[in-house]
Amino acid sequence: MSGAPQRTLLLWCPDWPVLAAEIVDGVPATDPVVVLHANRVIACSERARAEGIRRGLRRREAQGRCPHLTVVDHDPGRDVRAFEPVVAAVEEVVAGVEVIRPGACATAARGPSRYLGGEEAAAERIVEHVAQTCAVESQVGIADGVFAAGLAAREGRIVDPGGTREFLAARPVEALGRPALADLLRRLGVRTLGEFAALPAGDVLARFGFDGALAHRLAGGRDDRPLAVRQPPADLTVTADHDEPIDRVDAAAFAARTLAERLHERLAGYGLACTRLGIEAVTAHGQELHRVWRHDGLLTAAAIADRVRWQLDGWLSGSNGRGGTRPARPTAGIVRLRLVPDGVLAQAGLQPGLWGETGAERERAHRALSRVQGILGPEAVVTAVLGGGRSPADQVRLVPWGDERTPARPGPPPAVAPPVPAGPSSPAVSLVPGAGAAPGAASAPVVVPAGGGARRRAGRGRAVAESPWPGRIPPPSPAVVLPAPLPADVRDAAGEPVVVSARLAVSAAPARLAVGDGRPAEITGWAGPWPVDERWWAPAEARRRARFQVSLADGAALLLAVEGGQWLVEAIYD
Repeated sequence: MSGAPQRTLLLWCPDWPVLAAEIVDGVPATDPVVVLHANRVIACSERARAEGIRRGLRRREAQGRCPHLTVVDHDPGRDVRAFEPVVAAVEEVVAGVEVIRPGACATAARGPSRYLGGEEAAAERIVEHVAQTCAVESQVGIADGVFAAGLAAREGRIVDPGGTREFLAARPVEALGRPALADLLRRLGVRTLGEFAALPAGDVLARFGFDGALAHRLAGGRDDRPLAVRQPPADLTVTADHDEPIDRVDAAAFAARTLAERLHERLAGYGLACTRLGIEAVTAHGQELHRVWRHDGLLTAAAIADRVRWQLDGWLSGSNGRGGTRPARPTAGIVRLRLVPDGVLAQAGLQPGLWGETGAERERAHRALSRVQGILGPEAVVTAVLGGGRSPADQVRLVPWGDERTPARPGPPPAVAPPVPAGPSSPAVSLVPGAGAAPGAASAPVVVPAGGGARRRAGRGRAVAESPWPGRIPPPSPAVVLPAPLPADVRDAAGEPVVVSARLAVSAAPARLAVGDGRPAEITGWAGPWPVDERWWAPAEARRRARFQVSLADGAALLLAVEGGQWLVEAIYD
């Protein structure tokens, strides 16, 4: 484990997607311009901001605020092609430049500051050289770590060594660039990076996972790279040689995807993930090209392929921006492509499973469900969360996709419920002798003996079992829980209504059941009653009822409840 985070110099070009559209497509950046992705604004020009347009607005709302707005679709390849000359210009002044994303690149501050006479002098020299070479305005920030340097660059600020934590403390949690995490922290009452950094690291890892732990370190002014990154073994590098030189972007994209999948599979075989990727290319004339991409997190196979494709697009397109005399593109096509994982993280959870890559299906499902939520609303996609409770409806809570999956009642339902007696006057065995199999069981009936495993509370008239939820029906659970119970009529063999007394004594064995206005059906087997006496200490909320399992002659099996003398159908067994 290393010591303090490395002093980092980061160059940032404001509104880069807008500026890239001007460089490549000729869209005037001085006009009100917005760049859209997924029908939302991800970047806007200065004139657009003056009209009240901000990131995150939908297209219709943005056009409503500014009718003469120029709309440009997001194109990562265009952003990289326009940014490549800027990175090349920075490399003419300093060495070891890493691309964070189109519009931002970083390097260690120690070398340039010593060579150019201090950090402030180095920042001024780089900004001036980029402006003269590429006619692009930029800002430089210097701080301890890449994350803090990126925030400092937005203010053109140099943070004193050791002062990064104080610099970050007052920033909002949205500065982490993780919208889902920031929204959750807001709802938990954590609004600033300082408050987030003050949380115990172990609790953050347990609650928010690996990505949340990385964000927690960033909020505390500690760069995540030096902790776990090590130089990978040489055999992790993947190389592809091409007989026919690649000089088209579409062919380069195909080669990039194939090579990225090979690299990701090799890393997964070692239980590793790439965080810093080196892309090397050799042309037919021997010209060597090299660029390093840095990522805050773990690079998936798709993320690796995207960065390789973007970089090859930037090299082969050879955009020179608005100035410069460098060659427009390589002198020949690419004959060798090489991917070098410069930094890797050991992650045991990334070991591939027996049937493919771990987590791939989950990621696809997450994207699909999130898209449906975006169309139909957050309440349109829900997942079930099991918890405690006595009735099947109480044991399941429907939670919108992406929300915290916590049960509505504490304690998971036990696998097998303890037996609960129905009372001194109830049957010794709750399955009537000679009746058919109990519902939900293919061959074995559900038999609940009257004694053992429970004790009675004196004067309360109810059983208390050694279970978190006494009175819970035994397994198996019903397949369908009705949103609103259906009224029913239960009668004995003589046609008289079956009544359950206050002491849970059944007046006669149930023989026929009619649901609503339907025709009566013969009851071939029954089990119960299971008493429920809830919130007896609060008269306004008290509820007392008993449940039965019944099987019918037509093969159906139902869960019944009797409350206040009224029979109800609560659920249906499969």
